[in-house]
Amino acid sequence: MSDSLHTPEEPPRLIRAKGEPRFPDGPKADPAGSHFERRIRSFQPRRSRVTAGQADALQRLWPKWGLDIDGQRQLDLNELFRADLPVVLEIGFGMGEATAQMAAEDPDTGILAVDVHTPGQGNLLNLADRSGLSNVRVANGDAIILLREMLTPDSLDGLRVYFPDPWPKKRHHKRRLIQPEFLDLAATRLKPGAVVHCATDWEPYAEQMLDVLTAHPDFENTQPDGGYAPRPEFRPLTRFEGQGLDKGHVVHDLLFRRRPHQP
Repeated sequence: MSDSLHTPEEPPRLIRAKGEPRFPDGPKADPAGSHFERRIRSFQPRRSRVTAGQADALQRLWPKWGLDIDGQRQLDLNELFRADLPVVLEIGFGMGEATAQMAAEDPDTGILAVDVHTPGQGNLLNLADRSGLSNVRVANGDAIILLREMLTPDSLDGLRVYFPDPWPKKRHHKRRLIQPEFLDLAATRLKPGAVVHCATDWEPYAEQMLDVLTAHPDFENTQPDGGYAPRPEFRPLTRFEGQGLDKGHVVHDLLFRRRPHQP
């Protein structure tokens, strides 16, 4: 048989042993483990199919720009980012396109982006790497544990919660993230004047968000009329949001400011 007709054998497929981590140098499946009580979760971990590019980014960039939310240490945001960089926490970033765009358009703000979706984590790392962004860090795990155990008081300059799971069934409403207890915790980690920015296309959830934020003593609406805010220019219109708008969905933005500490 001539060389021109010879087909080289494919390299052997690597098979992980049972219990072996999917990405040895990447995000852990359950970083907090059993260290903390099993509270009602506002999210569902999704470890769906990861592309080759996402897997490469996770292996290559996680040690540099990623962190697991294990609840066993306090983060020094000055060390994680530049010492003079204000830091905004983003909870739930999907595939990371909007996060990467906001980071590129505002390089003087650090974005600590939290999610549990492995493909999205890899995609955001890949986007940040390709765009040369140095102001994005990706956190894997439960944002409540991050806020409660790993962030210090008055350490955040903003909080973004875009299109969280609406948990539409009434019996699941307790799983919604934006609740009085969550705002109690978030208020302790936000600097006075920091803005909480929420967005949702689920009308009943938008109404709950407005009610809960309006009633909370530590926050004030940035809108003089006390209602929803126009979409600020810095929040990109994502492809999925555009598809929803085409279907007649109404997107509501809410921007509330952390009040000064009471004496």
